[in-house]
Amino acid sequence: MYFRLQYFLLKKANRAYFKELCDILGFVPRKIEIYTIALSHRSIKEHADENNERLEYLGDAILSSIVADYLFSRYPYKGEGFLTEMRSKMVNRQTLNEIALKMGLRKITIYNKSDNSLKVSQIFGNTLEALVGAIYLDRGYEKTKAWLFHRIITPHMFVDDLELLEINHKNRLYGWANKNGKSLEFETLEEKIEGGRRLFRVGAMVEGELIAEGKAYNKKDASQIAAQVAVDKLGI
Repeated sequence: MYFRLQYFLLKKANRAYFKELCDILGFVPRKIEIYTIALSHRSIKEHADENNERLEYLGDAILSSIVADYLFSRYPYKGEGFLTEMRSKMVNRQTLNEIALKMGLRKITIYNKSDNSLKVSQIFGNTLEALVGAIYLDRGYEKTKAWLFHRIITPHMFVDDLELLEINHKNRLYGWANKNGKSLEFETLEEKIEGGRRLFRVGAMVEGELIAEGKAYNKKDASQIAAQVAVDKLGI
């Protein structure tokens, strides 16, 4: 009944979109306006109360706390270092972006589709974090926690596999360079404003030669992407 009411209150053009959102969530949103903001990227909505950056901030904090609690219970004898690294593996941008794409968030995220750099960026993982923030405001902490377990952690975060995953590609590349007596530097190749945000292009330089490059909205992520590409390219 609630779904029908919400459905018919929407304009006809928005009904298919609303149904897709409900399919991804697995429930009917009560405060649809919050979810609209959660799905709106800054490239479309510039004002802080209209785009998803504030909700992304909130969702990131909630997701991290729930994952931390989950790991604390799952590994009662592991130390802080292990728990921190595991949390990083579960909530890093690349992991969340891959999950968001599998869930179909790309299809319902509202962003500037003429900006080709956004299509291959990690904004969909950010949208997922914003969605977590929206669920929290709509349904509260316990419902959000249950949703994360059923929709994110259990079907997408295979913890046993993540234990074996190396996510710090820069450290791995530095280790290879030291072992082989190679010089390694990460150099900012380009810095520009794109979609209202500062976009960085960083290159992994081995012996002064550009081996790989990565793009992101901060240098740290751009260098990690460049390192990952370099690691794959060099077969490390």
